Amino acid sequence: MGTRRALHFVFKVGNRFQTARFFRDVLGMKSRSKCEVRIHCLQHPEAAPPAMISCDSAGITWVANAGSEYPWRTEESCLRPYDGKWSKTMVGFGPEDDHFVAELTYNYGVGHYKLGNDFMGITLASSQAVSNARKLEWPLNEVTEGVFEIKAPGGYKFYLQNHNPPQSDPILKVTLAVSDLKKSLNYWSNLLGMKIYEKNEETQRALLGYADNQCKLELQGIKGRVDHAAAFGRIAFSCPEKELPDLEDLMKRENQKILTPLVSLDTPGKATVQVVILADPDGHEICFVGDEAFRKLSKMDPEGGKLLDDAMAADKSDEWFARHKKPKASG
Repeated sequence: MGTRRALHFVFKVGNRFQTARFFRDVLGMKSRSKCEVRIHCLQHPEAAPPAMISCDSAGITWVANAGSEYPWRTEESCLRPYDGKWSKTMVGFGPEDDHFVAELTYNYGVGHYKLGNDFMGITLASSQAVSNARKLEWPLNEVTEGVFEIKAPGGYKFYLQNHNPPQSDPILKVTLAVSDLKKSLNYWSNLLGMKIYEKNEETQRALLGYADNQCKLELQGIKGRVDHAAAFGRIAFSCPEKELPDLEDLMKRENQKILTPLVSLDTPGKATVQVVILADPDGHEICFVGDEAFRKLSKMDPEGGKLLDDAMAADKSDEWFARHKKPKASG
């Protein structure tokens, strides 16, 4: 098995202004890149929002979603403003080549997402973030000595360790809930090849990862089923491109769920990235991408911060919905 890397976690956000303030001004992250798209499905208007996108030179955005490819076309005029318009922004403490980052997905017509019990938090080491939160009067709750719980807009939990990071990337781990720790460990370790760093049967907790210096995945057993609600996210990893077909075949042999079979997504002038999207026993979505092409695609955009600021300044969706006396949707 070649080198695999933890890449990012996808968050759905309803308030882009406050979310950007939290990730940038409180946590201290920077905008790495940004993509803004207005989409309208030509063939499947009832289809769910896209999982992955790749724009070609003809203005068609090929969407890989639930095992199919749907062609979507960029539209300047839809049935009403903000129908189908969405953006994603990558934020982190450094380039995705060696840092774990957050992907913020914002749908202009959705103002709130219902949280489930699936995402339990991201832990990072940053005394600066604790200082920023206090300065900005962002609510902090000390859960143990030197560890503070803080919530991003939308209710996503983060845990701040009040000391400098032990590694170049302050993000230490992502914690996900599981209903059967033994079953989940078999999936993540035996099938996906993660090393088990810690395991505690009494507390129903395990820590896994692909390398010592990478962000880890923490699995926390809970009573009852895992509920993803509407805010369900996705964790992404990379692996050598040649491993993706074998990974997909393994999941087929083991009767595991494949949400999006292996597909190639072309971004003209950049790279053609191969992607397969899986689901673990509790339905946590897992995206594996070919590492070689993804490194080309995920290059930092020095204008990322400005692009986000410009897009937020131009976002008049709240005004539009208020003027038409329509509430933004709740996911």
